[in-house]
Amino acid sequence: MVVFSLILGALIGVPLAICLVTTRPSGLLENKRVYQIINPIINFVRSLPFIILLFSLHSFTYFIVRTSIGTTAAIVPLTFYVAPYIARLVENSLLEVKSGIIEAAESMGATPVQIIWHFMLPEAFSSLILTFTTATIGLLGATAMAGAIGAGGIGDVAYSQGYQRFDDTVIYICVVILVIAIQIVQSIGNYLARKARHE
Repeated sequence: MVVFSLILGALIGVPLAICLVTTRPSGLLENKRVYQIINPIINFVRSLPFIILLFSLHSFTYFIVRTSIGTTAAIVPLTFYVAPYIARLVENSLLEVKSGIIEAAESMGATPVQIIWHFMLPEAFSSLILTFTTATIGLLGATAMAGAIGAGGIGDVAYSQGYQRFDDTVIYICVVILVIAIQIVQSIGNYLARKARHE
């Protein structure tokens, strides 16, 4: 569930981020109209708490996957949740690329696509690793809430076996497992980012 949602979210979020960076004022392909359409949409979706997004997409989820309960159904709102999150994080990573590098690429006659692919993305690679680490952790938290629609996983166990049965021990165990999982993901992300920076 996390992997599928993360992949689908990345497939939507990364192009959106590139679009934001290139069409923003003074961007490679400055286009105020496109930027002013995409930017508020991302802000709007990001401002919705996941549990609200989960229930508000109920009918759309059923239309897409013919069910609104279970793991498959949870992937739809999770993707909607993480895609704008990734878009904003990737945008920030790409904006960290020094303008001198982009200017040098332009002076060499590189096209916008070549600048993005051969200069911006490689230069922002270590930052992008941390970006996806953060997105994965955010997604783990959201999947726990997806237990409300029977999506399975740690959230479902905490809700059905812990909260509904008044068993605090189960809830505490779920919290510990979730914390450990997040620590592992963060440690792996930090390690890979350091390797990418050749530290």
